[in-house]
Amino acid sequence: MTNADLNTFVERVRQQISAQAGQPLADAPSPSSVASLIDHTLLKADARLEDIRKVCAEARQYGFASVCVNPYWVPVVSEELQGSTVKVCTVIGFPLGANAPEMKRTEAEFALRQGAQELDMVLNAGALRSGQFDTVEADIGGVVAAGHAAGALVKVILETCLLDETQKITACLLAKEAGADFVKTSTGFSTGGATTADVSLMRLAVGPEMGVKASGGIRTLEDLQKMVVAGATRVGASASVQIVQAQPAGASHGY
Repeated sequence: MTNADLNTFVERVRQQISAQAGQPLADAPSPSSVASLIDHTLLKADARLEDIRKVCAEARQYGFASVCVNPYWVPVVSEELQGSTVKVCTVIGFPLGANAPEMKRTEAEFALRQGAQELDMVLNAGALRSGQFDTVEADIGGVVAAGHAAGALVKVILETCLLDETQKITACLLAKEAGADFVKTSTGFSTGGATTADVSLMRLAVGPEMGVKASGGIRTLEDLQKMVVAGATRVGASASVQIVQAQPAGASHGY
C-alpha cells in the first residue's frame, strides 16, 4: 500500500462520513434479538473458575454469540459450552498489542488448539502511529492465517481512543487488507471505550464486507442499540444479562 493509495482511501472515507453525517447505518435491533449480537465478556485478571463457569451458564441460557475470556480459561469455556451454539472467544496480544508478531501468531495457534473459535487480537498501536504499516499488516496477517486455517473468526482491536481519525481509517484498511473478519473498537482496558462516532467511521471504512464490533462501556440496551444503528454487528459486554433483560446495569464483571 503506497502513501498515495492510503491518502486516497482516507479522503474517500472522510467524504462518506460528511455525506452520511447523522444518518443511521442500520436499524435498531429489537430487545428479543440482541443476545445473538453479544460477546459475553469476562477479562478481569482476578476472575475465578466459578466466575468463568457462571458466564458460560449465562451464555447458554440467553444464547449469546460467544463467551470471551483470557487465554488461560479457553479449555474451561470450551468444555462448558460443548454442545451449544455459543462460540469460544479469546484475546490475543491483550491488552497492549505490543508483542512481536511471532508471539501473537504462536499465542493464537495455542489458543486454537485449546478450543478457541474466535480470536480478538490487539493491533500494535505504536507501530501504526509510527507509520510502520507493513509491520502492522503482517502482524494481523499472521493471526488471520492461524485463525482461518482452523476455521476461526479474527477480530482486530484498534484501541480507537489512542488513534486519530486518519490512524483509525488506516487501521481499518490494514485489517481488511490482511483478511480479518472484524474490526473492533476497544479492549476496555485503556483510556476510553466504544463511541458511536468511531463505530460509524469504522463501518464506512471497511464497507459491508466486514464485521464491526463495539466494545468498552456498553452497559444498557440503549447503549447497544445505538452501536448497532451506528454500524456495529457485534457487541462486547460484561453487562450482557442486564442488557438482554432491558434493565439498568448494576455491578458488572469489569469490562
